[in-house]
This record gives sequence, C-alpha cells and structure tokens, in this order.
Amino acid sequence: MSETVAALDEYLERTATERLEEYQAFLRIPSISALSAHTGDMHIAADWLADKLRDIGIEHVEVSPTAGHPIVYGDWLHAEGAPTVLVYGHYDVQPVDPLDLWVRPPFEPQVENGRMYARGSADDKGQVHMHLWSARAWFETAGRLPLNVRYVFEGEEESGSIHFEEWVAANRDRLTADVAVISDTGFFEGNIPAICIGLRGLMYGQIDVTGPTLDLHSGGFGGNVQNPANALATIIAGLKTPEGVIDVPGFYDEVRPITPQDHAELALLPFDAEGFRDRIGVPALFGEPGLLPVERQGARPTLDINGIWGGFEGEGAKTIIPAHAHAKLSCRLVADMDPQRTYERVRDRIKALAPAGVNVEFTLIHTGMWSLTPTDHPATRAAAAAIQDVFGREPLYERGGGSIPAAATFASLLGLPVVLLGFANPDCQAHAPNESMILNNYERGIRTIARYWEALAAGLG
Repeated sequence: MSETVAALDEYLERTATERLEEYQAFLRIPSISALSAHTGDMHIAADWLADKLRDIGIEHVEVSPTAGHPIVYGDWLHAEGAPTVLVYGHYDVQPVDPLDLWVRPPFEPQVENGRMYARGSADDKGQVHMHLWSARAWFETAGRLPLNVRYVFEGEEESGSIHFEEWVAANRDRLTADVAVISDTGFFEGNIPAICIGLRGLMYGQIDVTGPTLDLHSGGFGGNVQNPANALATIIAGLKTPEGVIDVPGFYDEVRPITPQDHAELALLPFDAEGFRDRIGVPALFGEPGLLPVERQGARPTLDINGIWGGFEGEGAKTIIPAHAHAKLSCRLVADMDPQRTYERVRDRIKALAPAGVNVEFTLIHTGMWSLTPTDHPATRAAAAAIQDVFGREPLYERGGGSIPAAATFASLLGLPVVLLGFANPDCQAHAPNESMILNNYERGIRTIARYWEALAAGLG
C-alpha cells in the first residue's frame, strides 16, 4: 500500500462518525423532483450540495437554474497535464408511495444491521455523498486532487432528466473532459462487485381513455355504452402476447441482437434465478421466452404498465360506468432503438386496439437513450483495478435494466466514454419502500473512488 493510499484510508477511518452524520443530514431533505410540493426542498438540497463542494475546496461552484430544478456544478482544474473527469450524480429522489409499507419514516434516516435506511440512501444521494468524501479525503491528506474534476449533480433524474440535455448543450464549453464517471448503478446479485457496461433507454407515456361526459348508472346505461375501463383493459391486454412478447408491429426491428459472445458472457454471471424469484416474492419468473433472465434484464426491451386508475375505488359498491380510465406505460429500450420511433409505434398500436365507442390518446411524457460502455477502455480497466484493490475481487461486467439519461447525453453530445461506477447493493429497494444502502458498500465505495482518481490520472495522463 502506497503512502498516499494509507493516508487516505487513515483519514477516512477517523472521520467515519462525522461522515455518517452528514450523510443522514443529506437524506433528511425530501428532494422529490416529481412532486411540485417539494420544489422548495429541491432548492434546499441543491444549496446543501453546493455548500459542501465549496467547503471541500471545489471551485466555480454554482447552483445553475433550469426550466425545472437546478443543476449543481463545480470544478477543480489545477492538475496540469492530468486528465479531466466529469462526475455525474443526482440529488433528487423518487416519491415514497405507498407510505404505509415503510417500516421507518423515509426521510428520518436510521442505521440498522449495517445499513442506512432512507429514501435516497442508495439512489442516488448515498453515491453522490461518496464523491464528496473521496474528494475531501484527497484535499485533507494531499492538499489537491491527482486529476482535474468537474462535478455535475442533477435534480431531475427521477423525472426523466427533462431539462438536462438542454443544459449540457448550453454548457458544452465548460464540460470538456476525457471521461465521464456516473455513480448511479450497483453491484450484482449477492452483492458481488460489478461494473455496469450497458443501460437501457426509456419511453414513458400515458394512455387516456374517455367515454361519456360523466359517470353513468351501470343499470340504466350498461349494455349501450362502451365502458372506458373495459376498453383500457382490452388495449393493455393486446400490447403483449400471453408468452410475454411485445405485440407492437415493428417494435423489435432496430433491437441489436444478442450475439453468441454476448450470450456466453452473460451466462457466466452467477445469477440465482430461484433466489431472485424468492427475494422479490413472485411464484414464477416471466418474460420473453428462450432467453436467460440476465438477458431479459438488460439486453432486451420491455413494455410495462406502471399504474392504472379510473372509476370507483372506495369502500363498498358504486355501480357506475366510469367516464374515463387511464394508465401509465413505459418501455425500456436497448441498443439501436429510437425512443421517438418506439413511442410512435406503441401509439399506433394503442389506437389500433381501441374499441369503438371511446376516445383514446397516448401522450409521450419523457424519453431517455440507451448506452453501452466499452470494457477495454483504459478508464474502465482502471475502475476495475480500483474495485479489486478495495473489495478484494475482480468485478463482473453486467448490463443494467434501468435508465440513466445522462449516460447517453454525455456520449452523444460531448463524445465522452462513460464509466458506470456504482456501489448500490442489489437489494437496496431503490424506488420502493424501505430503501437502504449497505454501509460497507458505502465506505468501500468512497475508498474505491479515491483510488480510482489516482489510477485514472496514471492511466489516461
């Protein structure tokens, strides 16, 4: 172990209590980007981040306004001759519904059994906080960073990064870098260290089915009026075959096939299908036939209904034909799929499935592009070496099922290779009640990032 690494580790060891308290303070801010009632909390979280960056020694810190929630920017560019890394994370979190399933209040962080429980503990405040402390450790022990860093922390990732690409395009000149590092992913099943090499894109929309101008008595009008809820059920049922294949003409036309090499690499992942099934509490796994679960999880597209509402939902009975019914729909997209073209295909299929007697609209809410990361890039190899040094084993390479719009934005607009360096435990329950981060992942993640900066400086310098 080098003297630099020993000093970093010693500093992090003796500041563990302070760091944990600061982590909890960050998590107490209910920065839910999707809910307008929390707009003020979004600004509080952004200002909190900006203050911490300034305290560390990061320069040109700015809470940059957008048409939505602000983006926090800061940089340190004094490592002459060294590469520049663009670090991305997000400070917004998902809504907490259903609240009654939380064992602990979502914004009152608690440490139990080696985990931090709170909304955002893993996705993504915990990982943003890792970057703050890896930088702080460098400044406190060496007085500087070993390479140049630009930090970009977004406030709308959980809302589709609606204004992010526009902000990046407007700030292109001050985002020049050699590589982008995103810490918003996690480890493989069993909490095995892993680097995610691929992320799926997203198309998200809403189906609106309208019929009569108001709810009707089902006895007086039933049999003569198309029921919007029944019509919506018909539409949804027609979007996939009973076997799980998406039944939308042209949907798979641009999907990049899984090659024999892809299949062989994914088959090496130690995926326990039965354990996975038991953990999520379903009687059986289900999906596109003829594929491994890990292939369906990251290398194939999806179509899912995310929510349905309409008609009477209260206690007891109310015999009506509802005036309208609605559903949220999302598609996860893989390499070579175009989000806009996917929206158009799904829209046309929904229109074709609509029965007579109702009006049907499908409105696009937001999209995000897919990304693939090369495993042989020096920045990826340096990340793997840092993980192995701290966690004691070489990381696996996997494809993630989720979407991070920033990954595609950095690649397409800035032309940057993107390294997805995330540390969330796979059972963190991100987007669900009782989200948690294993503190061992959190602490080792900080040490990995600190080592990675030194390795990246040597590998890209």
